[in-house]
Amino acid sequence: MMALILTDPVAWGSILGIGVIVALCCYYAYLFVHNTIENR
Repeated sequence: MMALILTDPVAWGSILGIGVIVALCCYYAYLFVHNTIENR
């Protein structure tokens, strides 16, 4: 199963897409928390 995922470009595309979405969510959450703490 893992070998199939590692050799499949479509799977890599989905993994990359999910990774980018998660990274963006974390980034915006960090900015939001940072700004809330600063404004207090």
